[in-house]
Amino acid sequence: METALITGGAGFVGSYLIDELKDNQIEVSITKLKGEPFDNSKVGTAYDLDITDPVQIEAVLRASKPDYIFHLAAQSSVAKAWSEPAETMTINTIGTINLLEAVRKIGKKVRILLVGSGEEYGFVKPNEVPVSETNLLRPGNIYAASKAAQGMIGQIYSRAYGMEIIMVRAFNHIGPGQSPMFVVSDFAKQIAEIEKGLADPVMRVGNLEAKRDFTDVKDVVRGYRLLIKQGKTGEYYNIGSGKAVAIRDMLDELLSMSEANIEIVQDPKKMRPVDIPVIEADIAKLVSDSNWKKEIELEQSLKGTLEYWRSII
Repeated sequence: METALITGGAGFVGSYLIDELKDNQIEVSITKLKGEPFDNSKVGTAYDLDITDPVQIEAVLRASKPDYIFHLAAQSSVAKAWSEPAETMTINTIGTINLLEAVRKIGKKVRILLVGSGEEYGFVKPNEVPVSETNLLRPGNIYAASKAAQGMIGQIYSRAYGMEIIMVRAFNHIGPGQSPMFVVSDFAKQIAEIEKGLADPVMRVGNLEAKRDFTDVKDVVRGYRLLIKQGKTGEYYNIGSGKAVAIRDMLDELLSMSEANIEIVQDPKKMRPVDIPVIEADIAKLVSDSNWKKEIELEQSLKGTLEYWRSII
């Protein structure tokens, strides 16, 4: 049986990727932070790992002997990246170098998927939408810069050392279980709290005019599985729906699912120092090389996220 290692596998995306791989007869192990809660029965082994420690990474690779590595371990909050830029760069960029060096040292043939972000494109010009993989990168925040560096390093290692590395730029993905530091989950959590009478009927929001490309997390991880098998080594792939939606429209859709009378108030604390008006993926390359297609509609993803918060609050 084929084996996979998911770094950062105890997180939101990791839990869905585990199910996707197991459903397709791939044995899974993960890495997680020490003390991070995780149901170990879901995988072969869950290794505690600090991605900034090369010795730990090498030990995990020697123990797990994976055929595939899905590199999800990251500091993935744009907001946190503004407040902790050095930590973000260390985890996302130096951590990736540590992983690739460990793979080189061990010498086992491994296919590696480096998970980047649509945020890497940054200040996309109107005539560049939808944005393709060859578009100029103009990162607008520290998180985006760290992920752009990760991808460049992956491509260098692929070309210089013949390593089988595929880079993906995943656009916004959503679904039940996502942290409320991300916009859709934040909206859904606030609505659920108001419905339960745990908060005043006032919803605090950031920039509602920005347009983003949202995809259900289950569709995203299916793309990861397809690309690690069918993607071309040394190449970048966008993963998204191919259509940008205004944050305001996402909020209106969620509010339409609730009978609560909610006032909307813009909160300066939720505004980014720099924000990009429109980010939308050109997914032609993804579809062409992997036959991926979106299967879950946005309304279903929003409803699932809201029901998740209703169930745990």
